[in-house]
Amino acid sequence: MTSVLILPNQTFILIIAIIAFIAIIFIVFQWKRVSESNNAVRLMQKEIELKKIAMVEKDLESKRLMENPIQLPKEQQENLSNIRKSTSDVMNKVGYLHNEINERLARLEAQTEHKKLEKMLNDIENKEKQLFKKDKL
Repeated sequence: MTSVLILPNQTFILIIAIIAFIAIIFIVFQWKRVSESNNAVRLMQKEIELKKIAMVEKDLESKRLMENPIQLPKEQQENLSNIRKSTSDVMNKVGYLHNEINERLARLEAQTEHKKLEKMLNDIENKEKQLFKKDKL
């Protein structure tokens, strides 16, 4: 029967080797994650550039159309004018509602904070009363 003896020096080397192996695996996984993230960032940058180009093209097209107005019959011009007016009215209502919601939300937050502070003040006063009662006894 042969027995394998592991010397303390060999144990130390084995532990170092295991730790190094785990570290290498960890580094490889992190490297992979970083490269995937970099690829995702590059892809997003390309998408943003394409969206910018599309927006510029759309803007140029709309400017070109504005510079060369098409003469429409009076009835169609009035129809477009009515649509613009109703759109403006709706946008004004939307803006008002946004402002009203923001103001109400601010009021609600302030009321909530006020109630919370009142409760904290009452708690502090009650604790002070309890302490004063204990001091008098």
